[in-house]
Amino acid sequence: MDDVAPGPVVVTGAANGIGRATAVLLAHRGHDLVVCDRDAAGLDDLAGEVRSLGRSVHAEVLDVRDAPTVRSLVDSAGSSAGGLGGLVNNAGGTYRSAFVASSPKGDRALVDENFTSVVEVTRAAVAHLRPGSAIVNVTSSEAFQAAPGFAVYAAMKAAVENLTRTLALELADAGLRVNSVAPDGIPTSGDEALAAEVRSGGLHLPPPVPPLGRFGTPEECAEVIAFLLDDRSRFVTGTCVHVDGGLHAAGGWHRSASRDPSGRAGGWAGFDRSPSGVHSPYR
Repeated sequence: MDDVAPGPVVVTGAANGIGRATAVLLAHRGHDLVVCDRDAAGLDDLAGEVRSLGRSVHAEVLDVRDAPTVRSLVDSAGSSAGGLGGLVNNAGGTYRSAFVASSPKGDRALVDENFTSVVEVTRAAVAHLRPGSAIVNVTSSEAFQAAPGFAVYAAMKAAVENLTRTLALELADAGLRVNSVAPDGIPTSGDEALAAEVRSGGLHLPPPVPPLGRFGTPEECAEVIAFLLDDRSRFVTGTCVHVDGGLHAAGGWHRSASRDPSGRAGGWAGFDRSPSGVHSPYR
């Protein structure tokens, strides 16, 4: 078992993608879990896998925008376990729309799901997190760059990055660390339709492949989240780890589609495009 503070780890948005991979990895490493998601079937499947690994899990179907329900879940879990061992704010979502075409209702949904929910879950969890434990916020590369068609979503991810740094200072005296990961280039099942919509047209397109020459997996991001939760990162707080195959470092530069990783011409030949899918500009 990695040296995560005693008590279950809370993972939001845990039914699929990075959230699911994180929950499964933590269970493999001996940790109990409290998980939530709107996807009842996916959450039930996850809970079964966690229990098959011999770990306990409390799974609740809910919308993280429902603040009272979220607070009830966290308070109940923290009280019954005598404290929480960590928190992963992974839940989030978006849709594609030009800024001027987005409705106030749509904007509010993006703000609540991608920022307000992080505030509410974190505030509820702080009262139960044991000294030495950590919070990891899952943001996006769009927190650090322009995101045409996703303006409000990107702004909320940037807000979470700022919140991460501020809470790292405010919560340090309580023995809590706060960090973030910004994934990109990691195709997940929940992104497929949206990624196809982005590729189908528009003035601005994302890079076709990360600089490393392949796409990442949710499991690779989960490994970084697990590191930030445990004692190996005990002197790391207020920072962001970019899990993106070099996309943030590239700053808009991207691999030529006319060359493979060995430098030979020839279109996409030679690229390791596993897992199958396309670049997704959002998690």
